[in-house]
Amino acid sequence: MACSFFRASFRASLRALPLLACLSAPAHAWGPQGHRLVGALAETTLTPAARAEVARLLRGEPEPTLAGVSNWADDLRENDPDLGRRSARWHYVNLAEDGCAYEVATHCPDGDCVIEAIRQQEGLLADPRQPDAVRAQALKFLVHFVGDVHQPLHTGYASDRGGNGYQLQVRGQGSNLHRVWDGEIVTAAGRSEKRNLRRLRALPTPAGVDDASVAAWAEASCRIVRRDGFYPPKGALKPAYLERWRPTADAQLRLGAERLARLLNRALSPPAATRTNAP
Repeated sequence: MACSFFRASFRASLRALPLLACLSAPAHAWGPQGHRLVGALAETTLTPAARAEVARLLRGEPEPTLAGVSNWADDLRENDPDLGRRSARWHYVNLAEDGCAYEVATHCPDGDCVIEAIRQQEGLLADPRQPDAVRAQALKFLVHFVGDVHQPLHTGYASDRGGNGYQLQVRGQGSNLHRVWDGEIVTAAGRSEKRNLRRLRALPTPAGVDDASVAAWAEASCRIVRRDGFYPPKGALKPAYLERWRPTADAQLRLGAERLARLLNRALSPPAATRTNAP
């Protein structure tokens, strides 16, 4: 759909939908490489204490780094279907129909959205009374969800399922706008993860990084979706679209990484002696 406004009655019906259709289509914000980039960039600006605690909590992981666990929440769909179903709505929040102004009673009354999920998981991670297994899981969720909330289409329109229903052609293949922002806008021109990491590290810190509210992060992402030209003409996607919007994607990846690092530095500040270190 185009970025149009809807009558109040239609808005109300959209809010009431469980949005199960959104879950049937791919919704991996940034795609695997984008999430790994957010994790890797964040890890470089952790405090020594936070870095040590991350390493301790992730010591049993095959790749015990923020990048290594950054796609764990998406992989739950195959690796732990029950938890994957229970956490499915934690990846997004639909704000665009309402002008990007978040109200918990309207957009997340049951707490099942990315904004409240980040708040909940940060609380678990920061609580030294929680078992290590709970805190490690919270850490893995946070690495992923902070990336999600900075992918604009994870805060967009319910009516097109965050761009999943906006069909496009990319290199002669059927695709959609969400998929373009998942991967094409990050990996176009053959950019590898290593090359993208070097390039993003060289960029200046984007404005707005000090916004403390998770809701403010989501609202800012949503406003990107509502900008003129964000929705390209249907049909074959032109290279000019990727060129125009890649700097925005880069800034969102950097913002996500900076904010993730600050969140983790804050959450992992309690003295180690107060932790239970329970299994």
